[in-house]
Amino acid sequence: MDSLHAPTVLVAAGVAAAALLAVAVVLLVRLTRARRTLRRAGLPTGPRWVFWGAVLYLVLPTDLLPDPVYLDDIGVLLLALRSLRTARTLPADGSRAHPGCDPPLS
Repeated sequence: MDSLHAPTVLVAAGVAAAALLAVAVVLLVRLTRARRTLRRAGLPTGPRWVFWGAVLYLVLPTDLLPDPVYLDDIGVLLLALRSLRTARTLPADGSRAHPGCDPPLS
């Protein structure tokens, strides 16, 4: 690699890492807001360890990929957000009815 291109590559890598970190932080905020909204509404939020596990995975330095690459962190946050949304759509009795289906008439 030419020494003239090295600063350009470093700047591009820094911008990419900053963008991925921003996406991870946005997802963390969405996850926190979703959990708070579900708790205020009295709806189930799923297992507590899913939320805290995702937060710890983002914060702790031990990852599957090195920390400048936040793709694994983003994946874990997306899975936790998905599990919260799944917990929101499940009925209180624990049965697995499809979301949007009408309840049986009594």
